[in-house]
Amino acid sequence: MNHPIPHSSPASANVLVLASRNVKKAREMEAQLLPHGLQVKSLAEFPEVGEIHEDGDSFAENAAKKACETARQIGQWTIGEDSGLCVDALGGAPGIFSARFSGPEATDEANNALLIERLRNVDDARRTACYVSHVALADPRGELRLSVERTCRGVITREPRGTNGFGYDPYFLIREYGRTFGELPSVVKKCISHRARAFQAFLPQLISLLRDS
Repeated sequence: MNHPIPHSSPASANVLVLASRNVKKAREMEAQLLPHGLQVKSLAEFPEVGEIHEDGDSFAENAAKKACETARQIGQWTIGEDSGLCVDALGGAPGIFSARFSGPEATDEANNALLIERLRNVDDARRTACYVSHVALADPRGELRLSVERTCRGVITREPRGTNGFGYDPYFLIREYGRTFGELPSVVKKCISHRARAFQAFLPQLISLLRDS
């Protein structure tokens, strides 16, 4: 059962700020939060917030930095999320560099092209990988209050399949479904993806925390 957060105070006013300007990622997160009566604002609504440099050594560090630094600037509950693809045959790369794998001006197309090139001589049995999502929550003072990480295992295909999702999704095959994230309907991805799993663990703690604030 979904339990909306009461509207009693600014800190529990059903509004959370997502420390990201990635529209597609924001939509995925919003789909997880809205059924619980939680509204989401993205950084697009806060032009005064400067760029947060993701210079941490892990998904956890980057997520926490985005949440805490943004919250300090705007004085609101803020979610920071960092995610990426870790390919076993590449020693965990691209990892925290997933979004800029092909360079500072990286695009999804360029990142995917580099990934497939790096895996060109890797046989199918060794093309295993996992998506990782780390979600962090900072309070209006900018203090870290929650931190959750989850993964989703898959295999990297040799050719893109499907047009749904973003990033490496057309190449990330879920063996149990025989389809890539690019082929799976959004309703399925919303249940099984790394980000969905992270939010499934994060939401009960978030709701409890906001109710007590």
